[in-house]
Amino acid sequence: MAVRRSFSEGGSAFGAKAAAANVVDDGQQLPEVSKSPDRIAGMFDAIAGKYDFLNRLLSAGIDGRWRRRAIRSLQLTGRERILDLCTGTADLAIAARTARPAAASVVGVDFSGAMLGVARVKLRHRHLEDSVALVRGDATRTPLADRSVDAVTIAFGIRNVENVEAACAEIRRVLTPGGRLAILEFAIPTMRGVRPAYLWYFNRVLPRIGRLVSRHGAAYGYLPASVGTFAPPEVFVKLLRQAGFADVAANPLTLGIVFLYTARKG
Repeated sequence: MAVRRSFSEGGSAFGAKAAAANVVDDGQQLPEVSKSPDRIAGMFDAIAGKYDFLNRLLSAGIDGRWRRRAIRSLQLTGRERILDLCTGTADLAIAARTARPAAASVVGVDFSGAMLGVARVKLRHRHLEDSVALVRGDATRTPLADRSVDAVTIAFGIRNVENVEAACAEIRRVLTPGGRLAILEFAIPTMRGVRPAYLWYFNRVLPRIGRLVSRHGAAYGYLPASVGTFAPPEVFVKLLRQAGFADVAANPLTLGIVFLYTARKG
């Protein structure tokens, strides 16, 4: 969303590698996915009210477990300042503030005003508005100072970035030396038997349920298309290393349908 849903790989070396690496099973190239900031922000503004419900429904509730795993990977001590890019409705920001130990403070950045509106209601309900600040903005140009946060998180948004390299450079800029990075992103599983079932659900069932509940045809057709055209784990790991991150790892979750990417600012 927003930040997460406003960046494409177009025009970058990363984008070329991602496109080359992703073809459907019959060998045909996947279609291009438009990630114009205005289009993406408008799409997620339109579904903001149903977004959380659909996340829980379409993931069978597993998405919360993925977020908690990402926060655990940061090894929080209770003093950290976190930047949550593509924060959307602030699920990951909330997970960071309610973990034990919890982050001291979180800044959530997103491009979608409607998603941030939903996030503000959730924060007030949990009495977290004083420790989680929400900013409407761009993941490649955040309003944070150099070396100002101890960790950066992104949940299911990096695939929507228009310039992934620029976003990685921005993450590195705002991180303190040794600061940690945790990124959750969908992937196409490679396990035999799992892949065809996943593709059937992701390409046929999920978009229909999404359209039925959200009343928005484009958003849940965009989801499988954007996942299918995003770089496979080995390509994204290489990009993180080239961006100057150390200790980069790609950890498959739930049969490889999601990857948790972790790294440290070198």
